[in-house]
Amino acid sequence: MLWTVCILCMTILGLMFVLKKINQPYLIAYIIAGVLLGPYVLKLFNKPEEIETIGEIGILLLMFFIGVEINIPNKKSLIIKPLLAQGMKVLLSCIFAYFVGELLHLNIESVLLIAILFMFNSTAVVVEFLKKHGTLHTAFGIIILNILLLQDLLLAPVLTVLKFWNSKEFSVWNMMLPVAICLGIFLIFRKIRHLKEIKFSSTFLENDHELQVFSGLLICLGFGLIAETVGMSAALGSFIAGVLVGKIQAFRWLEHSLLPFKVFFVALFFVSIGLRLDINYLLSNYKLITIGTLIVLISNSIMSALFFRMLNFKWQDSFYGGALLSQTGEFGILAISIAYKTGMVEYDLYKAGLGITCLSLLLSTIWISCGTFFRFRKKKLYLE
Repeated sequence: MLWTVCILCMTILGLMFVLKKINQPYLIAYIIAGVLLGPYVLKLFNKPEEIETIGEIGILLLMFFIGVEINIPNKKSLIIKPLLAQGMKVLLSCIFAYFVGELLHLNIESVLLIAILFMFNSTAVVVEFLKKHGTLHTAFGIIILNILLLQDLLLAPVLTVLKFWNSKEFSVWNMMLPVAICLGIFLIFRKIRHLKEIKFSSTFLENDHELQVFSGLLICLGFGLIAETVGMSAALGSFIAGVLVGKIQAFRWLEHSLLPFKVFFVALFFVSIGLRLDINYLLSNYKLITIGTLIVLISNSIMSALFFRMLNFKWQDSFYGGALLSQTGEFGILAISIAYKTGMVEYDLYKAGLGITCLSLLLSTIWISCGTFFRFRKKKLYLE
């Protein structure tokens, strides 16, 4: 075990040094490390599902930290615009998936899965770049973040449909409960957005680091567990916990206490993505995977850029926003896995979808860098 962990750390560190030189996010290092050390290359890790399960904690911690940092906007424009953008994205995703299905003669299950893949983006990738470029707390950044949060709300009913698609246990109640809870969460956010602080005393935790760590983990993971139990995504539950904790001054120490856990478990999550990437399948079907990835990146970028332009953003900002929302994300991988386990899609489509999703995550970082260069170059020329 020590040998395996040391090699993993050494591989990630080496890749990080390279990525730091070329100014790229570290999550690329995690995915590439997973590919290199996985069952299809060096075979250091032969059971990706074990790391995948542990790595999912990283997504909960990531969403928790986003919730802590976010300020729920008071302006209606910062709420309505994301609703309009995501609504248009869902509609165009369904239309695009339908035409792809007609072109390739796919069944309704495959068309549904393609539409789902286009609906979701990677919160981890987008937030990383928003922080890096200092746009997370701007009006533009808040709109993009709210779009991502709306996608997380959509995840609950989508996963419910996937889980019960081929099951006799499906009922209207199973579908309506997550939707009703999502509406309830929206109303709670609307209520607390005007609160600057929720007063709560926790003096017994102030100077006890061990109590802080385990209290923080219980709050983050506990809310995730509750959300998953009622049919929603665990990540959304952790985000809600983060929003509430962010309003409580007495819990401000949580961010410092849980940061190392977030870094470690997020890294494991993206390592697990690389572990599941079947290199032999990619090489034998490289044309399909490459074309599929380019279609995802280009079509998502164009759709998203048009949304932002319709919302009265400048073209350079619109192209930047389109690049940010170009990839399919970690929730797309979750949807693919559930669709395959429930028998909705065949093995080949599962492998192709997984390959396209992983490759879009990797290439989107370069794509975003190009969009960033275009945006800031235009602004520089304008100032000159």
